[in-house]
Amino acid sequence: MNSLRTVWLLIGTLTFACAVSVPRSLQLNSDKYLLDNNLKSAEWISLLELEPLPSLDKISFKKLEEMPLKEAAEMLNKLYHLSKINHRPVDTYTPNTSDIDALLTTTNNEKISFKLSKIVQTAMKDSDFGKQVVTIFVTGLPKDLNAVKKANSELIRAYMQRYYKLPLNLNLNHTYKEMGSEEMSSDKSAELIATKKSNGNMIVIDLGSAMRNFKEWITLDIEEMGINLGNVLAELTDKVDVPQELIHVIGQGVAAHVAGVAGRQYSRVTGHRLRRITGLDPSQIFVSNKNLLSGLARGDADFVDVIHSSSYSMGTVTRCGDVDFYPNGPNQVLPGSKNVIEASMLATCYFADTVLPLMEHVFPAVAATSLKEYKNDNGYGKRVFMGLSTDFDLKGDYILEVNMKSNYDPNTSPEKQMDYRKMHKPWQIIDEKFTRMY
Repeated sequence: MNSLRTVWLLIGTLTFACAVSVPRSLQLNSDKYLLDNNLKSAEWISLLELEPLPSLDKISFKKLEEMPLKEAAEMLNKLYHLSKINHRPVDTYTPNTSDIDALLTTTNNEKISFKLSKIVQTAMKDSDFGKQVVTIFVTGLPKDLNAVKKANSELIRAYMQRYYKLPLNLNLNHTYKEMGSEEMSSDKSAELIATKKSNGNMIVIDLGSAMRNFKEWITLDIEEMGINLGNVLAELTDKVDVPQELIHVIGQGVAAHVAGVAGRQYSRVTGHRLRRITGLDPSQIFVSNKNLLSGLARGDADFVDVIHSSSYSMGTVTRCGDVDFYPNGPNQVLPGSKNVIEASMLATCYFADTVLPLMEHVFPAVAATSLKEYKNDNGYGKRVFMGLSTDFDLKGDYILEVNMKSNYDPNTSPEKQMDYRKMHKPWQIIDEKFTRMY
């Protein structure tokens, strides 16, 4: 087969000869079928509705950015449903580890660019690597997309501020203010971070940019790529002596599923489980081996937590972790998103906010199976927190509401929330080299 397009066109020709139907999960109001695959027959969609889909070559990330959110979400869902009734083999895509860009920040704030295949040699350049927590962020979309660049930069900068324990007060002129001292210039701020030692390492693996187009994204071989990544992580433990309990892998979009497979492969190779895997809006899986567990799942690490921000568009509504968070409930449309790319990136932005010092508890959630149930209880219940400081003992599904104009708890005024945000984000403090790739 040359591509999924070939297979799907063959399926389309059968539309007039049979009455095959597949489930519809295109509802904008998702309460009714929130976390349940047992859809009613009235909610099934016929192949006649799937036929007019464009070929994969005609779909681009730029086009998804330009399309109205609802229109793009419906198209993606139709593509997903069509892929589920296709049982023929398809060509998949797996980038070579020698072609995937990565970046390491050392304990002494040195930035090292490298290819993923050279991760062991690069880590060895830092004598303190692996003595403290190692955060590995695997991107899921190309960095040239505006929403992706913004979200990834926020997450990276948040970790840099956390790891270097930088001063907390930040004004809008991109300079620091120390508590009770006079304003510092950005030059002095850069000098400050250069004198500090980090209390953690961060590696950014830019898998997203290795998928050069939509076709490669939708046909990514999650299993093969995950196995390759798992072997790389096992090498860090075997050759650099990084304990598994210090490794936190964060996977974004389709990379969340790659991280899940990597966790399973790491366990097979080392006999141990990674401490934590975080999935940021795991994508729908279009190509998978029905004989294998595919994608992110609880058990892939000691603790698997997931944030779903575009459940019925680029992301999936399916439970993927020990604990799954659904801001505003599973929905195509989240506050602050203009297109499906932005909606998916909100999970990264939410998590980044909780990485900032003193911001760990800005997203309280309660156990619920739908937004309707959450609202019926007026949001009452045992409160837990979504993000970096999520309790490792949590299990199940949690719902929270976010403001239309702010990412935070609706019980706190947007003005106050934004004041906190402005105070804690070090936009010009972090060395530009580290975020240059975004």
